[in-house]
Amino acid sequence: MTNVTPLVDRSHLMRTYPDPPVTFVRGQGCRLMDTSGRWYLDFLSGLGVCSLGHAHPRVTQAVSNQASQLVHVSNLFGNLVAPEVAATLDRLITAGAAGVEGRIFFANSGAEANECAIKLARRWGAPERHVVLSAYGSFHGRTLATLAATGQPSKQEPFQPLPQGFRHVAFDDLAALEAAMDPDVVAAVILEPLQGEGGVVCASEGYLAAVRQLCDDRGILMILDEVQSGLARTGEWFGFQHSRIIPDIVTMAKALGNGFPIGACWARDEVAQAFRQGDHASTFGGQPLATAAARETLAVMEEVKAPERAASAGALLRDSLKGLPYVTLVRGEGLLLAMVLERDRAREVTAAALARGLVVNAVTPDAVRLAPPLIVSDAEIAEAIDLLRDSIGEAFS
Repeated sequence: MTNVTPLVDRSHLMRTYPDPPVTFVRGQGCRLMDTSGRWYLDFLSGLGVCSLGHAHPRVTQAVSNQASQLVHVSNLFGNLVAPEVAATLDRLITAGAAGVEGRIFFANSGAEANECAIKLARRWGAPERHVVLSAYGSFHGRTLATLAATGQPSKQEPFQPLPQGFRHVAFDDLAALEAAMDPDVVAAVILEPLQGEGGVVCASEGYLAAVRQLCDDRGILMILDEVQSGLARTGEWFGFQHSRIIPDIVTMAKALGNGFPIGACWARDEVAQAFRQGDHASTFGGQPLATAAARETLAVMEEVKAPERAASAGALLRDSLKGLPYVTLVRGEGLLLAMVLERDRAREVTAAALARGLVVNAVTPDAVRLAPPLIVSDAEIAEAIDLLRDSIGEAFS
């Protein structure tokens, strides 16, 4: 089986991405169509973005309605939609935490949400406390500051020197983190509840709760990057809710607009107050069109009980993956999973799967990431498993 080479002139695009094996022109639910009219089963969701599937009718209609009324006015003026979305996110983040209230800053991406979090932490800790601790294997974005926070030296090397004030420790190593938490200079710790780009690696039980306690003891902010794990993906509205804690700052993006670019940074009210007027801004952040997409996405997610669906569908997918040949381990939570292979054949498996009409990706040399839409059916999971079984067989033959 071979893929159809897309007849698309990409010569005017910067070569920051490899040439794509397929060009998609249409999506519907958990399916994608390429330029030749062939349909694929999407088990990547645009890297966890389209959690309600492609072209969801209600989100599509909401964006269309808003576009016909008001797209943008800038943050010099108010709009009716952003405050409503902010209130919904605050409610979902603080559920079960009596007396905790927060505030939202809207951005356009996960990197920008994390940039906001880093600036807020430094403003809160100023002038003496400016250091931000993060973990090796993490991924927080590709702006200079979020790249400096990202614990992947190979991504950092071409852009040295990076902004100062970032230190890294091993993920899920409480002793290493504790040793680095100097309260005289450290403003915040930023962690992912589950390292997505690092290979879908989960923290051990009790780790995040222990980090929360350390932060409380030393007066250091706890930032949780929920850009990939947030908004029902792991079986809770946010990954940190598995640990029954409340961070000081939470960032999110990806699934928030179901494909429409929007990110957000939430902070406890007392932390958010560190920002003064003019400290931070985003021209497009919180505009009516983006927040209309987010409002409808959140409404649908609540109606279909997306966290519960992610938990149940994720359990089925996990159990099914464990039965595949050459799979030694399945990592992750809910519908953010990685199947770990006996050898470094993830790229070969991914290519073979795409040739058969299944979209997944090689997140590390030996691990294939699966993040299907939260609306995925049991029948679609069974279909994906059959395609993966054949793809693994080809890659290991």
